[in-house]
Amino acid sequence: MKKLKLISVVILLFILINFNISIVKAFEEEKNSNLFTICIDAGHQKKADSKLEAVSPNSDSKKPRVSQGTEGVGTKKAEYIVNLEAAFFLREVLYNKGYNVVMTRESHDVNISNIERAEIANKAKADMTIRIHCDSIRDSIKTGATILIPSSKSNNTKSIYEASNKFANILKDNLKKEGIKVNGIFERSDITGFNWSKVPVVILEMGFMSNYNEDKMLCDENYQKKLMNIVAESIDKYKENEELKM
Repeated sequence: MKKLKLISVVILLFILINFNISIVKAFEEEKNSNLFTICIDAGHQKKADSKLEAVSPNSDSKKPRVSQGTEGVGTKKAEYIVNLEAAFFLREVLYNKGYNVVMTRESHDVNISNIERAEIANKAKADMTIRIHCDSIRDSIKTGATILIPSSKSNNTKSIYEASNKFANILKDNLKKEGIKVNGIFERSDITGFNWSKVPVVILEMGFMSNYNEDKMLCDENYQKKLMNIVAESIDKYKENEELKM
């Protein structure tokens, strides 16, 4: 009899503990769902994947799942490394500001296609996706940041164009205020990660690794922190504007 009572108590305790864990988990999920969510995509990865995927839904046009990216003309540092370093700085700043942050990757040795990166942001219902990249061109004199956004004319991205463009303009203005050269905001209809996205998204090309001086700057953690602080401040402004609309 005593043994049966002991078993009953153990079972009851097990049920209560698991019930409380479920409540805590549900509370945390509800708490996170109410936070402004930012998805950070550190562009590229250690190894490219040349297998093809559709550039957009219902399209016959295909591109490699993920390209190799560039490297510094002077530092010889791979772009995928710089992108993730900057992404980690941005994540830290946003965490400290109270944002819910989702990362598409947290290491280099992954294989995540551009469609899959977009789907991570879609699943998270991100309020904004920041895709972090570096640029490269044969003209070694070219410098400055460039901002890419989804096309306003493409049926795939019409619904996310306005919000993406609003954030892009805030980001452009803030970069310029801090003395960062901005080459402009350019609409693109050929970017897989844009065409599969159901949430607002921008690509920040932080600068040109094909320029010797800018390459060194992009590989410097202080410059990365400067850029990511500007991105975070731009997200603050965008969020404030969105909340005023409610």
